[in-house]
Amino acid sequence: MKKSLILLLVLIMSAGSAHAFLGWNNDDIDTEGKGYLGTLPNITKPYEPSEPAQGAPIFDKTKQFHSVNELKPIPREDPAFVNIILKQDKTSQYINDLNDFVLILEKVYDSIEDGEDVQMFMARVYFFNKHAEHFKDKYLNKPESYYETYQKILDVSFRARTIAQLRAEAEKYKPYLAYSGAGKIYNSENIDEQLTLLKYEIETTIVMLKEAE
Repeated sequence: MKKSLILLLVLIMSAGSAHAFLGWNNDDIDTEGKGYLGTLPNITKPYEPSEPAQGAPIFDKTKQFHSVNELKPIPREDPAFVNIILKQDKTSQYINDLNDFVLILEKVYDSIEDGEDVQMFMARVYFFNKHAEHFKDKYLNKPESYYETYQKILDVSFRARTIAQLRAEAEKYKPYLAYSGAGKIYNSENIDEQLTLLKYEIETTIVMLKEAE
């Protein structure tokens, strides 16, 4: 009899321990037959529209447009910027043309100074005359045609062409002409004198063109 009671107590205690071990309690027993009361997984989550991803910026940081460190200095020393960007008018283009003549006239001046032969001198004068003809037609009957620099270029062009022709004729005819009368104009002394005068005129013209505004 005692053994039966002891056995019964052991079974009761074992049952209680089993309930505790398995996580059963009285509330679980009371909800039996009432359906599942736990938390169900959110099965609609995979079908929810995904939020658009925000693109990462290309640069690490945005530079301020008006930042002093980001602005480049204005190239005021650049003739193309000064004459074309800052002064968009006929005068600026005229000044550019004068600057071109400065370089051309310097070549003619150096040709006389260095004593280049007739062919080289004539080639440089021919190049100068062609530019002068285009320059004349470009500003003919325009306000620029009244500028002193405009007329000066045409005058120097005429003188240079005359002396180039004189040198060419001297090379061609001097073996047949006596250095007297009409043939005197072809002698070397006269040609040298004419070249010296032309060189001086070119020099003063270059100064005038450089000072033009």
